[in-house]
Amino acid sequence: MSHLHRVSVKGGVLSPSELLTIIGLARELGLDGLHFGSRQDIIFPVREEQEAVLSRYPRLTIESLEANHHANIMCSYVAADIFPATAWLTSSTYLYILEQFSFPTPLEVNIVDPQQRLVPLFTGHLNFVVSEDEDFWYLFVKLPGWTEMETFPALIHTWDVGRVAEAICAAPDAESMEEVVIAAHENENLNLRDVRQDLTIAFRPFPYYEGMNRLDREHYWLGLYWRNNWYALDFMAAACDLCLEQRIGKLSITPWKSFIVSGIPEKGRIRWEKLLGRFGINARHSSLELNWHLPVADGEALELKRYLVREFDRRDISTYGLTFGVSRNGDVPFTSILVEREELQAGFVDGFAVRPLYTLKCARNFDPNTREYAEYARRVDRSELAELMVEISQLYFDQLNEEREETIESKAAGPEALPTRGVWQCERCLSVYDPELGEPVSGIAPGTAFSDLPETYGCWTCGTGKENFSALSLFVPAME
Repeated sequence: MSHLHRVSVKGGVLSPSELLTIIGLARELGLDGLHFGSRQDIIFPVREEQEAVLSRYPRLTIESLEANHHANIMCSYVAADIFPATAWLTSSTYLYILEQFSFPTPLEVNIVDPQQRLVPLFTGHLNFVVSEDEDFWYLFVKLPGWTEMETFPALIHTWDVGRVAEAICAAPDAESMEEVVIAAHENENLNLRDVRQDLTIAFRPFPYYEGMNRLDREHYWLGLYWRNNWYALDFMAAACDLCLEQRIGKLSITPWKSFIVSGIPEKGRIRWEKLLGRFGINARHSSLELNWHLPVADGEALELKRYLVREFDRRDISTYGLTFGVSRNGDVPFTSILVEREELQAGFVDGFAVRPLYTLKCARNFDPNTREYAEYARRVDRSELAELMVEISQLYFDQLNEEREETIESKAAGPEALPTRGVWQCERCLSVYDPELGEPVSGIAPGTAFSDLPETYGCWTCGTGKENFSALSLFVPAME
């Protein structure tokens, strides 16, 4: 009997050499391909008698999906330099943050840019979302058991994203935002900033992410997708070898069970075209194909998708900007339009055939980032489902508004705001001057306001002057 196992790939980013190692493992298991998961991980079946093989790959983080001890970190690095992005956020910033995660992550963590639409913002337990303040991030929290997502009451500096995540992962059973904040402040000298405005997410249709595309004047990026989400090892190995030859250091897995190679040199493009031709790879599927979330290794869901795509194509309709998903076991994928299968599957009752039935739901404003779904139709069969989804697609285009924005409440609640006090932080070394404590070793008495410090005052750590300090709100934990 086989069980699905996952290789964690932090942020969906891995080197060609790392992917070749995973391919070697898959070959040793007797496989000829791999699945990609919705959280940018790599998934493959393992028979019970083969589990000893996994121990020979200690550098890979591997676990059974049934065990579910850790969660792959999701990251929008894959969209960097390709789709719209926040101006200050670079590929190297993503990689710096991912390097901070050297600890197990029992919670799902998302590290995302709200300007792009390829990677979901709020599907994790901890959702770090880029702010307009350079090098600062919102944190939206919805821990296991929480019914609502809540906002951490401060922006978090890039340097501290990993530290804050590690502290909260160590307290996954926190029941309130106050407990989360206390856990985060187990770290000293966090560089935080007040939340001055709510997060605003501008509407952008879902992008087309496949094929060979211009990156800049000298490079291309290539997006690849398989209809059955089973990526042939021979092709993947050949692609890795070509990456190494052309000094392409990173590959990226998307949440849509596809992958992207970025940085293909102008002179090397023809080699990729030949590689695709040699393996018979179609790199230009219809956009009707690319915007679906399906459970891994679910033949029934794949067949339903194929049927619906054929129906969309037969009716010659557009689904540009929309996304679709099929749920399994109550899981809700990141999608605009959701198809839920009834628990009672097709079969025979009293000798009569029972056809499978489905419930159809829509995200609020057709925006999957809202994570709010309303029922559109219940217990319909496959033929009715196709008609209804065409109808919904037309409704979507009727209400389409390029200037629509979604505002996510980001500020701490007024009367229940967590207690803070004002301090001043050195911008060079991040040391803190606390007026309440003063600096007795420097002859500055407790209670001395920063404005009353002499002009000759210098940071007690690095010596920089007063002009290089900025105001900061420091969290004050409640005393027992």
